[in-house]
Amino acid sequence: MNSLAPSPVLPVPQGGARIVLATLNAKYIHASLGLRYLLANMDRHGGAGLRAQTRLREFVIGQPETRMVEDLLALQPEVIGLGVYIWNVVETTQLVRLLKTLRPDIKIVLGGPEVSHEVGAQEICRLADHVVTGWGDVSFPKLCRALLDGPQPLMKVIAGEQPPLEELALPYNDYTAEDLAQRLLYVEASRGCPFKCEFCLSSLDKTAWAFDLDVFMAEMEALYRRGARNFKFVDRTFNLKIDNSVRILQFFLDRIAQAPDVFVHFEVVPDSLPDRLKELIAQFPDGALQFEVGIQSFNPEVQQRISRKQDNGKTADNLRWLVTQSRAHVHADLIFGLPGETLESFADGFDRLHALAPHEIQFGVLKRLRGTPITRHTLEFAMAYDPHTPYTILQNSTVDFATMQRIKRFARYWDMVANSGRFALSLDLLLGPGSAFGHFLAFSDWLWQTTGKTHEFALEKLVDLLFAHLTQVRGLNEQAVRAVLLADYQASGARARPHCLAGLLSGVQKSEASDKRLTGRQNRHLSQQKSLREDIRQAAAAA
Repeated sequence: MNSLAPSPVLPVPQGGARIVLATLNAKYIHASLGLRYLLANMDRHGGAGLRAQTRLREFVIGQPETRMVEDLLALQPEVIGLGVYIWNVVETTQLVRLLKTLRPDIKIVLGGPEVSHEVGAQEICRLADHVVTGWGDVSFPKLCRALLDGPQPLMKVIAGEQPPLEELALPYNDYTAEDLAQRLLYVEASRGCPFKCEFCLSSLDKTAWAFDLDVFMAEMEALYRRGARNFKFVDRTFNLKIDNSVRILQFFLDRIAQAPDVFVHFEVVPDSLPDRLKELIAQFPDGALQFEVGIQSFNPEVQQRISRKQDNGKTADNLRWLVTQSRAHVHADLIFGLPGETLESFADGFDRLHALAPHEIQFGVLKRLRGTPITRHTLEFAMAYDPHTPYTILQNSTVDFATMQRIKRFARYWDMVANSGRFALSLDLLLGPGSAFGHFLAFSDWLWQTTGKTHEFALEKLVDLLFAHLTQVRGLNEQAVRAVLLADYQASGARARPHCLAGLLSGVQKSEASDKRLTGRQNRHLSQQKSLREDIRQAAAAA
């Protein structure tokens, strides 16, 4: 699918739209939950008739900003509300510059996690007319009513009002038929998080708030009946309230019996998996259920330092159970660069996690999200961050800049080789015996020294590079390595001819192992999740 394809839009009120809600998504398969919440609440909190004057418009990063401006101005709006996130702030800033140059009379209102903190330090906030910080479901409609009909608001920065959840209109009816057919749908049974992990914006929440479950389940049933099959829960703590989790899981399990292509993604608390949940999880078929399990660090001192409460023993037991006793696809997250974490201690944690065999290890490097309490460690641990988005850590007192660069390359190569699903058998050779982290770091360093690249590797080139490293650097038997690479390459379905497999692929049919390793549905959804991984992790709670 073309990532620059136009996004679905709602019908335009005759004569244009006085209010336009817009954002720049990272990929076409996104469908902004935040904008749809605003749209759904325009009448309820802004007054009757406001929604009829509002249009939703979604763009994709990579489209020319002038084209976006042209589309927006064609609607003749008086107010444009823009959702701003860590992944789109640079492009959205240019969009605002152009809008203000061409039509300074249009009121530009910003909202979203990136502009909810440190407002005075951001150019985009200086350019805009108003900024709504925090929740915008109520405050944005009220602001639009004032901007259109008066009295004009006196304040530029407006603290978002946080109402009881039952006062919010839910947005799911505003997913279009095209959304349901072609995009990943974001849903939330709760907002907020009771935990205080300092690298996360959800640490600012006082607790977690659950939507009325009867109302929420009725919305899920309506989506399902309309044809929705892909559900991405953005709840930070899906398994916090077990009764609710059981009911939601049972709902999808019942639907899977009728529609085997249902796919559901949850983020779970890693050390809480009671038997009631396990009994349900074990009943889901292959490719239907995906869990993102936030480990972040296995280092108790680091966990305590960043206010992360986690029982590492229970976490390991639960992860082991998910991998061995269920058919769920398991993503486990680690973060490098946390204050006080050394290369050695991180390697120990990585090896511990790798031994538990999750299907993917999502290896991220610490980012200083605006507003997060991680900044309290800046002086003590000499935390230096890139001043430009996405504000990635550059070095700290335990990891110097050169080492941090090595680890960033490690993360990139890990995605290409380990998380791609194309080298399942070869990976076993590459990572063992001994320290999996140590072996892959050595491969990463060699790959960088050999190619000087971190992107644009054709699969065939990667096969040849793996062969060279395993045979020339690691000294493994050429025949054994070639046999493993051949099996992986056949399973991938690729049709070219890596040099190291010359003469071995002629007339060989695609291996049936690909169907066993990843079902077609699972493969499709894994591809979607990889492209969404960075921005979903950063912005799921705020969406």
